[in-house]
Parts: sequence; structure tokens; C-alpha cells
Amino acid sequence: MFRSIRLAGDSALHLSSQQKRFLRGRTHHIKPVVIIGEKGMSENVMKELENALDHHELIKVKLRLPRQVRGELIAAIQDSCAAELVHAIGQAACFYRANPKKTVITLPQ
Repeated sequence: MFRSIRLAGDSALHLSSQQKRFLRGRTHHIKPVVIIGEKGMSENVMKELENALDHHELIKVKLRLPRQVRGELIAAIQDSCAAELVHAIGQAACFYRANPKKTVITLPQ
């Protein structure tokens, strides 16, 4: 199953199930680069998410919020950052966004 999102320049990113599986394996050992607490999203948190995605391409975010709010926040991050959700387990969610200027992760075909 493919899921598309829009990136800058109106190009679409389609991650296959094989590519998502590859990325899930890479996220297992990384530490969260952004932790979102009870105050939720702010402009500074969004800037940090953007910077982290530009630098790492694949990030883990810790969501220290009630379960009902986490799903809404994950969707908001996907829309605002144009990132693909790789997976979400408990309080952790992992996102991927390719950087066209500097490739950090080479996805399998």
C-alpha cells in the first residue's frame, strides 16, 4: 500500500512497504531528537522538527501527551512538515522526509 505526501516543489514521495520496513529497522536504535510535552506544539518546536528532518531525514519524536491527543498531533506534524509517518508505538513516533540537497539515507527500491 502506498501513501503519498507533498514535499516542497510539489513532488510526491511514495514509500513502499519494503521501504517503510527498512526505515522501521533504522529507527529502532535512534534516540528521540524532539520531545513534545504537555504544552504541545509551538513555533519553536516546529522549527526544531524542520531542522531535524533536514539534517537527519529520519527522526524519532517522543510525545508525552494523552493517547487521544497523540493521533491528532502526529497528523499535524505530517501535514505541517510534509513528512511521512514511518510508525508510531506508544509515546514514540518516527517520521521520514527526504532531503533533496543532501541524501543521508538511501532507500531500497
